Amino acid sequence: MKIVRLTLFILHIGIAFLLLGMLLNAYVPPKLFPWFNLLSLGFPVLIITYVLLTIFWIISWKKRAILFAVLGLAFINPVTRWINYNAENNEKSDLKIVSFNTKNGLVLGKKKIKEYIVSQNADIVLLQEDIGEGYDFDGLKETSIDALTATFSKYKIIDHKALIKSDFETNNAYANQTDIEIKGKIYRIINVYLQPFKFEKNMVKLNGNNEENEQKVKGVVRRLIPTFKKHQEQVGVIQEALKNSPYPVILAGDLNSVPNSYEYYHLSKGLKDAFVVVGRGSATSFHDYKFPLRIDYVFSSESIKPVSYKVDRSVRLSDHYPVVATFQLEK
Repeated sequence: MKIVRLTLFILHIGIAFLLLGMLLNAYVPPKLFPWFNLLSLGFPVLIITYVLLTIFWIISWKKRAILFAVLGLAFINPVTRWINYNAENNEKSDLKIVSFNTKNGLVLGKKKIKEYIVSQNADIVLLQEDIGEGYDFDGLKETSIDALTATFSKYKIIDHKALIKSDFETNNAYANQTDIEIKGKIYRIINVYLQPFKFEKNMVKLNGNNEENEQKVKGVVRRLIPTFKKHQEQVGVIQEALKNSPYPVILAGDLNSVPNSYEYYHLSKGLKDAFVVVGRGSATSFHDYKFPLRIDYVFSSESIKPVSYKVDRSVRLSDHYPVVATFQLEK
């Protein structure tokens, strides 16, 4: 039994170091050291194992349980970015936003997506990975469309420009900004779709062949690392747009990055994560793999108060669930 406990103790320490390493994503960019960003992908498994081992030490009446429990407090905020239990907010909202990676309507078609969007009666709709053409949403008269990011608004669009254009197609924008006049005040809406990893299920699904699995893991890492570095460049462009904005900002979209990643820390800096503030339950938004992945977000400036946040699991129109958020605007 002593050997088992020693093994579990070493494992627990190792997991603690990995989790602490993940927190360094707030400071260490992928181009300098990408492996911290890789750890963010495994956060659900790491934290669950950490908690189970802590419970084991408590049941075993070991003093080390106190150490691991106290250290575990450092991971409370990282956990709330995945799972949260805020009280229900019944305040009145001024603005409703739907952010949705529609996968170009390839799952159930654009007609079903249009029906869903219209049923939401949102003020602003942000689509990613969708050309947006062919949509005619009732009540959403103002549009600004790039090939990868499309913004629809009930309110008047004052200005629009692409922030990050594709290296291959000039009409593709991985991020755009749209200035919208709402009730006499201008707000900047940034619609983001960071560089995708372009994985297929068969590329990440392991089987009983160890040699084949090893090659798959190496292949995944070979795709992850360069994309992390590309994200760093894209995040820098968006950060500059945030810093120079003369208006309150709402940033939303598909970051192709999980919470506690470099992308999350640096894009959310100075902004409020609507899920952390008012969300309830799980924030997992990508459902194509049997693994919890939150990669869709809605952030807002301090002056814009989140009222509600929902990952709408009632529909499966894409490999992403739509994200619906409401806000109170400053008076």
